[in-house]
Amino acid sequence: MTALPTVVSAEEWEKARAELLTAEKAATRVQDQLAAQRRRLPMVQFGDYTFQSPAGPVTLLELFGDQQQLALYQFMDAGPEHFCPGCTYFTKQVTDLDGLLGSGIAWATVSDMPLAQMSGYWEQMGWTVPFASSAGTTFSADCGAGGGFLLNSFLRDGDTVYRTYSTTQRGVDRVLFGNNIQDLSVYGRQEEWEDSPAGWPQHPTYG
Repeated sequence: MTALPTVVSAEEWEKARAELLTAEKAATRVQDQLAAQRRRLPMVQFGDYTFQSPAGPVTLLELFGDQQQLALYQFMDAGPEHFCPGCTYFTKQVTDLDGLLGSGIAWATVSDMPLAQMSGYWEQMGWTVPFASSAGTTFSADCGAGGGFLLNSFLRDGDTVYRTYSTTQRGVDRVLFGNNIQDLSVYGRQEEWEDSPAGWPQHPTYG
């Protein structure tokens, strides 16, 4: 039987919740400070790249559309007929792109997978997220993604593109709706790396 949290009185629960809230507010203030520091990062000019999209060749600049900012996710290339489960999980949660456009930010997903492989997977998954293949370019390597995944932020000034931010691993994890909701639940993500009480359900992260 799965273990359960300790049952306490309403008064005891309110006290424990208040103690946690104090720690949560402190963490929120740290996140606000990090966001302020992030907004003050310098930027670096980025090269010109041409990707392959379902509509034909498209440049990094063209992925902006008429927006000044671009959020771009590098989807891992796991090889022919294989697809990264983490990137798949992430892409399933990319929504409300119209709302993002309203904030002046375009979105695109690129991968070193061949365009035909990406197109087939997008159709299979029913995704409408804009995508392009970076296969044959040095884009992934130049971003530092290597064979992995990465989330980039770009800014354009006229026809010049600059990189303003990038993150991977837990930095990408923090924007995921599903993970954040699980983190608020009593059993968390149920992954073996988590610090959970004895008896809590846990499984391998990529199991």
